Amino acid sequence: MNDIIIKNITKIVIPFAQVYGIFIILNGHISPGGGFAGGAIIGTTLILYTLVFGREKGKKKFSHKTSEIAESGGILFFVFIGVIGIFAGGYFLTNLEAGFFEGEIGQILSGGFIPLLMIGIGIKVASTMISLFNLLIDEEKI
Repeated sequence: MNDIIIKNITKIVIPFAQVYGIFIILNGHISPGGGFAGGAIIGTTLILYTLVFGREKGKKKFSHKTSEIAESGGILFFVFIGVIGIFAGGYFLTNLEAGFFEGEIGQILSGGFIPLLMIGIGIKVASTMISLFNLLIDEEKI
């Protein structure tokens, strides 16, 4: 795409949208949203970047290899947090028995390890969206 107006607006909008996606992920345990919604917002911003600036620049920002690592890392982080509950003498994804700080209701640190789980889900969703987008673009060229 060679439209300078779209490129400049995209450069302005993407950072704000990504910060909003991070906000949605981190506040998912006390408000509507969470890992899926925030990850979808972040993934969409990276797809937008690729659509506006081209496939090569998009690969430089978030390559297929990085996407694969983020996909695996997100789910492994989720499982790791869940296994902590088992090692603490409770069940998978247990919160209280694992000794996580609960905090005060309505505060950002009030969900035990649920915000950590939201981060893992957000990483997984964003990288999966980008991987699927790249696969669809590669299929189209065949």
